[in-house]
Amino acid sequence: MSDVIITMLPNSPHVRAALCGDNCVLDGLKPGTIVVDMSSIAPGASRELCGLVEKKGGDMLDAPVSGGQEKAEKGTLAIMAGGKEEVYNQVKEILDLMGKSNYVGEIGAGQVTKLVNQTIVAINIAAIAEGMTFAKAAGVDPERVFQAIRGGLAGSQCMEDKAPRMFEERYAPGFRVNLHVKDLGNVLETSRDLHISMPLAAQLMEMMQNLMARGLGGLDHGSLGLYYETLSGVKLKK
Repeated sequence: MSDVIITMLPNSPHVRAALCGDNCVLDGLKPGTIVVDMSSIAPGASRELCGLVEKKGGDMLDAPVSGGQEKAEKGTLAIMAGGKEEVYNQVKEILDLMGKSNYVGEIGAGQVTKLVNQTIVAINIAAIAEGMTFAKAAGVDPERVFQAIRGGLAGSQCMEDKAPRMFEERYAPGFRVNLHVKDLGNVLETSRDLHISMPLAAQLMEMMQNLMARGLGGLDHGSLGLYYETLSGVKLKK
């Protein structure tokens, strides 16, 4: 078995099955092996699985990614790594082949960072869709609004990517709604465990669930533009 094992799977149960299920990674894990889980899962699951890996004499990092299909293909993903810093330093060169990696803290910190990212991204996309829908309903060309504000404080990488998609109804993924729903589920599960309130994340979950119910879960998460079109009765596309 390799000295470094990398997993990248949809959610916590899939990672647990790969590490602990039938014919699993832990069955053949040799002492000193480093497991790097690049899945986006619940932080608590990462901590639990790390404990099992360490019992077998290995080490584990949680290192989820952001950037979607396009940046994965280009090798420019943002990678958020949690675990022992000395273990991260051993595999940093491997991670940096896939993008830009950053060490963010102990095991589970990578997942927390990814969930922060997904919360902020979802809120940004909704804000873009809501603002552009408002502009269109008010009789102003949303593409001109975009050009006018993109260089100011409202401008962002999220706006640069998602606003043109909304104007063109170009919703091939990118990053799919159903995966963002999974991530928001992990956000809300973790926030309940922490007894903190995340009303914006909860509202975004409801909005994306509406898209799921309409059979749109396979579209890019920028399809929140479609949610607002239905809500307001206007089309963002010319």
